[in-house]
Amino acid sequence: MDNIRIETDRLILRRFEEDDIEAIYLLFSDDEVNAFLPWYPVKDRNEARDFFEKRLKGGKYCFAICRKEDDFPVGYIHAEEDDSHDFGYALRKEYWHQGIVSEASSAVIELLREEGLPYITATHDRNNPRSGAVMKRIGMGYCYSYKEQWQPKNFPVIFRMYQLNFDGQKDRVYQKYWNLYDEHFVETDI
Repeated sequence: MDNIRIETDRLILRRFEEDDIEAIYLLFSDDEVNAFLPWYPVKDRNEARDFFEKRLKGGKYCFAICRKEDDFPVGYIHAEEDDSHDFGYALRKEYWHQGIVSEASSAVIELLREEGLPYITATHDRNNPRSGAVMKRIGMGYCYSYKEQWQPKNFPVIFRMYQLNFDGQKDRVYQKYWNLYDEHFVETDI
């Protein structure tokens, strides 16, 4: 696995490492940070280590978001390698509202474009409009909404699906979620 390292004005984006367990624990143990993420918060450092092994280690487009001054991860950003190219992120709450995720996202998007991905998608819970605001800031466009019985948390969520096409096919819309869920619609007030 290549060891990609991206630097922006304020950030270093790099692979998560074994030494990052404390940072992973701080990020993924917080109830508020994890409220809209598709897993339960980790309870201790052993669970943080398991989370690292299962979800963060080895992903081609999975990066720790680190501040340049200490190279300590304060967030994560990733794009899935499947056909959704699902783009996601999380940030410790003491770093919210500073443009960090937008800055990291712009850098990762440039890498994905250079790597030849045709597009990325991203979804956010309708009750988390700030995530949608990030998607808009980085150039993604709203496509549609759908209702899913969200797992593993097992409650209904209306997700908004955004997409950014890199290859010039402006009208392409990833249809998987639209086709998968019976309740889907286009919201006009976004």
